[in-house]
Amino acid sequence: MTATDRRPRLGLGLVLVATLFTLLLGFAHKSLCLMGEGFNANAYRLECYNDIVPLYRDEGLLRGDVPYLEAPNEYPVGTGLFMWGTSQFGRGEGDFFVANAVLLGALGVLTSWLLYLAVGGRAMYFALAPTLALYAFLNWDLLVVAIAMAATVAFLRRRDAAAGVLLGLGIASKLYPVLLLLPFTLERRREGDRSGALRLLTWAAVTWAAINLPFMLLSFDRWGEVFRLNSLRPIDWGTVWYAACRTITGRVDCGHVQLVNVSSVVLFAILAVVTWRTKVSRESGVPRWTLGFPLLILFLLTTKVYSPQYSLWLIPWFALVLPDLRLFLAFEAADVAVFVTEFSWLGRYFNGEGLPVWPLQVAVIVRAAILVAVLVAYVRRPTAHVAAGASSAVVTRA
Repeated sequence: MTATDRRPRLGLGLVLVATLFTLLLGFAHKSLCLMGEGFNANAYRLECYNDIVPLYRDEGLLRGDVPYLEAPNEYPVGTGLFMWGTSQFGRGEGDFFVANAVLLGALGVLTSWLLYLAVGGRAMYFALAPTLALYAFLNWDLLVVAIAMAATVAFLRRRDAAAGVLLGLGIASKLYPVLLLLPFTLERRREGDRSGALRLLTWAAVTWAAINLPFMLLSFDRWGEVFRLNSLRPIDWGTVWYAACRTITGRVDCGHVQLVNVSSVVLFAILAVVTWRTKVSRESGVPRWTLGFPLLILFLLTTKVYSPQYSLWLIPWFALVLPDLRLFLAFEAADVAVFVTEFSWLGRYFNGEGLPVWPLQVAVIVRAAILVAVLVAYVRRPTAHVAAGASSAVVTRA
């Protein structure tokens, strides 16, 4: 084995070790909620809140209920089944949290490995991201991040059926991978590969249906609970919508949910078309699959709900499409500021101790401004060479 043969393996080892280090920091932080005075007392005071512990009780998992058949669940089927599966490892909040942390941690490592296959050492963007430490064990989004990354690698390897299956599985677990389906399909059309585009769409649809149809047929009302909850969900504290509403009206609870639902969809669609046309006019040969990155950014800028862990969706795409360290570090700094101010504000809101809301609003606006800067950088800079590098790296390592 030559020195050249050894270098990529050493690089991968460093990436995986860095990922484990970041995940261990995140686990140690979230574990504070299970110590001392317990979850309720520590959640906002130590900013170690996570959805995993309270939803163990709230979604009927403590009772052993099967999601959608015996109890509603606020997440799509793939995530709900993952939650139910991890609830089988022991009983109690501590066991449930540890089981989820182990599996989510493994998915985080898998994501780093897949990202390394695509971009080599740039996988460190994900491996050492503060966002990964803060949000890996906040919710179940690492499940879908890993699936989406696997779908991207399969797509770059031209394994369109596998990519479609993985995208269908991702969409069945969280809606956001649907934002990748269109760019991937457009890339195959640009290449003149209509059969590849059709395979992507067909297998994504078949996989989504295979996972969802049994629950739709057996318990449609419980299956549809996730859609009802999201349509009625109020504007989230961590969004531009809330910052604007609070500034204009001075209200803590902003209304007009249905108006915001429609407005956010329309605004997203308009901005997506403008971004698409502007990018293609500047760089006609841009690989269409890279448009997944701006679509994710536009969704986060226009949505009424920006749960903290949604930032995990973006981190691999910095490495894939826009490896600009300054913009990445700026986003990470702003995201950490949102985390600190949001959970401190929630402590004040629920328990009377913590920061007022205005620092959160400032942090949210700064993060949004940085995302806009990232979007502008994507549009203005040539991406063909970066995308080609990612594609060739995947093929070489295959």
